[in-house]
Amino acid sequence: MAVPREKTTARRGSLYSRSPSYLRPLLRLRTVLVLALSFVQVLFNWTRDDPIGFGHYIGHYSNWNARREDVKKAFITSWDAYLANAWGNDRYHPVSERGSQMSPNGLGWIIVDSLDTMMLMNLTDRLVEPRKWLQRSLDYHQNQDVNTFETTIRMLGGLLSAHYLSTKLPHVVSRRDSVYLAKAAELADRLLPAYESRSGIPYASVHLSRAKGIQSHADGGSSSTAEASTLQLEMKYLSQLTGNDTYWRKAENVMKVLNDNRARDGLVPIFVHPESGRFTSQEIRLGSRGDSYYEYLVKQYLQTSEPVYLEMWEEALEGIQKHLIATTKHSGLKFVAELPQGIGGPLSPKMDHLVCFLPGLIALGATRGHPLSKARTWPSWNDRKESQIQLARDLMKTCWGMYAVTKTGLAPEIAWFHADKEALRPKDYIIKPLDAHNLQRPETVESLFVMWRITEDPVYREWGWKIFKAFEKHTKVGQSQGYTSVNDVNVIPPPLRDNMESFWLAETLKYLYLLFSPTDFIPLTEVVFNTEAHIFPIINKVKWQTGWSRRGW
Repeated sequence: MAVPREKTTARRGSLYSRSPSYLRPLLRLRTVLVLALSFVQVLFNWTRDDPIGFGHYIGHYSNWNARREDVKKAFITSWDAYLANAWGNDRYHPVSERGSQMSPNGLGWIIVDSLDTMMLMNLTDRLVEPRKWLQRSLDYHQNQDVNTFETTIRMLGGLLSAHYLSTKLPHVVSRRDSVYLAKAAELADRLLPAYESRSGIPYASVHLSRAKGIQSHADGGSSSTAEASTLQLEMKYLSQLTGNDTYWRKAENVMKVLNDNRARDGLVPIFVHPESGRFTSQEIRLGSRGDSYYEYLVKQYLQTSEPVYLEMWEEALEGIQKHLIATTKHSGLKFVAELPQGIGGPLSPKMDHLVCFLPGLIALGATRGHPLSKARTWPSWNDRKESQIQLARDLMKTCWGMYAVTKTGLAPEIAWFHADKEALRPKDYIIKPLDAHNLQRPETVESLFVMWRITEDPVYREWGWKIFKAFEKHTKVGQSQGYTSVNDVNVIPPPLRDNMESFWLAETLKYLYLLFSPTDFIPLTEVVFNTEAHIFPIINKVKWQTGWSRRGW
């Protein structure tokens, strides 16, 4: 008898109907898996532009080697354009394809700043000309004032990093090349007169050929606190290499003088006078003129294991959490505000892009560069450290948001935040017209690199990739002219500024390259990056002890 059609459960001609009964559960599972994979593909296509969506979970499926190579290509394009159009110049202007100088004969601003990035990227063929230029053309005996801080972090730091990497990376052509260290020592000797103030706080500038420190022509002659306290990694490493403790002692004395001011809760005002050694303002901020003071507290501790700097950092971080962390009204984003009138005065809801070094620094200070999974096994790990990591995550999200909310996907120089309680606000970020430019800054990708290495959360790599794509789309000039700063991140196409910053090569592209590199390449437990992303080794056998203490605190 035929089975009535409407009651049959057989699938005419299907594999299911012809399969033994014991295989049918497996076939059902296969069907479910096919449907699930189809859903995943649709979901990926839907959320791939959502950095906090599905991309958070699929980061390990991305081709990071290919993305790393894309960053390398961007460096090559930038460098080759400079080589063709502005070789030997301190500045490069990609739109007009020309160079310009900061001193009569040039100081190698771009060349020296780029050396270690080329070494990391294994661009050994492109190292030949820079090395020749250093030997034949770089002359520091010039009738020129230079900024003490910028020259130290970029030029001295670049030479020291090139020396270090030339001894460590097997592919570098000029292994153990003495030219980098010799030039570094020569430059440092010309910078030492900057420290000859009555207090030892360095003058803002130094004249290269006259060997004379020069007070700032603004701010009543005061030096920037950040600039005065961001010379120590470079000078200490040079002392370690040469055996000359002069560099070490001059630089560490600055920290003693600043500490003797007994800044409340570890938060330092942004100006200090080189003669008196006293702070000359009340303003506190972690943006310009304040930022790298805090950075070098952590990094001096990492470099030399001197406990006084860890103590100062822990005190300062508590002060930051107590006085500077604020929350937006709309979405509850954490940000770092400013205190124009000092502690006790009103908060200003302004945050420079420069402040975005802080998420990575907090994580670095908490874990000493080790993966979070390892740090959490330490007996010393506690709830306070855990809260520091959460703060780092929260601030990292805010810094990423500076990019995500703009039309170009590039961050402005400064963001303002809706933090008042008077009314509901539709947005968290405010970008004012005069703050809307982008200078190719590295701070966010720096923190993304550190946060990825420490937390192993792939979302930070995905955010970095989106930032790189925005640079590619909106700042590349032609096919081969290089990359430039832009005037307005909320205009498409953005108006171009015609200037490629040296830190685009020294920092931004370097950190992106490292973000997409294997995690055992340049491990954070073996090196410390100066504030210009130049790489120094952690010193395991320090030749000198700290020459001061915080007694009486």
